[in-house]
Amino acid sequence: MRKHDPIDCENAAKGRSAIHGERLFIEGDVLYDEMLSDIREACSVVRLESYILADDEIGGKFFSALESAGRERRSASIRADYIGSWGAVSATRLRTLRSAGVRWQWSRPWSWRRPFALNRRNHRKLLIIDERVAYVGGFNIHRQSSLRATGAERWRDTHVRITGPLVLDAIKLFERFPRRPRMHWEQFPGGTHLVPNDSRRCRHLLRCAYNAHFQSSRERIWVTTPYFVPDSRTQAQLCDAARRGVDVRILVPGKSDVGIAAWAARAAYAHMLKSGVRIWEYQTRMLHAKTLLVDRTWATVGTANFDYRSFFLNDELNLVVEEAGFNAQIASQFEQDLSESVEIDGVQWKERARHRAIAELVGWWARRWL
Repeated sequence: MRKHDPIDCENAAKGRSAIHGERLFIEGDVLYDEMLSDIREACSVVRLESYILADDEIGGKFFSALESAGRERRSASIRADYIGSWGAVSATRLRTLRSAGVRWQWSRPWSWRRPFALNRRNHRKLLIIDERVAYVGGFNIHRQSSLRATGAERWRDTHVRITGPLVLDAIKLFERFPRRPRMHWEQFPGGTHLVPNDSRRCRHLLRCAYNAHFQSSRERIWVTTPYFVPDSRTQAQLCDAARRGVDVRILVPGKSDVGIAAWAARAAYAHMLKSGVRIWEYQTRMLHAKTLLVDRTWATVGTANFDYRSFFLNDELNLVVEEAGFNAQIASQFEQDLSESVEIDGVQWKERARHRAIAELVGWWARRWL
């Protein structure tokens, strides 16, 4: 855990508002320690949002820290997805949180009036401390991402800590949920931005931004995703880029926590390999990171998978950075992950067992509902 200097609450937001920076995390324990330290140092407001928020060895520490914040008359708010966190938080814990003054909100809970709202999940992972710090990325708050709790089998993920003016944007996105913000991907020609997948002006905001950058790519497109089930247009953009000489690489888990999603991903392999796209399967553990690089400057880290649900249904949130240094950090980690992966050979893939091809077809039929 890092050492902290005392926070001057009166001047904290003013003193840090002009400072901008991102710090990358790939180990859950390091990330969770940093998050908890920031929560304990909060001057006035803590906002937490997660798809999976479990009352286990990891989540329990967050609940305790937020209960302390509530009792000390600091504002604390939690928003958890009703499906993702179903059964992970007991009624007793909820009562304890609320009695401490913590505001708890379920995202789209079951309702007879809107039964199909459950299908649209709040997949965002966002922590905001005062106006100073925000975190966004792929890490849920649960034991599966912790080396201390799970051991060597912990999930491989990526998260970012943000400081500077962007924190105010994070607050707006948190407070206005589930209302869609007024933005279009063309509003973000450069710099650093928090981008949801959906807005009032563009129903498929991230997908539009991805496809525009795929079209303009000249050197590389490197994708890391736990669930690779792109729609036909996005798949075609990747294949077109590979055919014109762009280095297109896809990194997916060799062992997925959702088997049918892996089948659907592999159903697309043959066509993509034939077009020149290179595909690797990560071998060490469950790969849950969601990153994308285009050329040497554009990069994104966030909650969005490369699939139908993240493109068209769920609530997602990504950090987009157009800067060479950040791009290089993501690229370095991507290359490290490739060293722990196996590349799919196109010739051998054609000769795979028939029963595997049938399973892939089943997954492909179900791809829109995964």
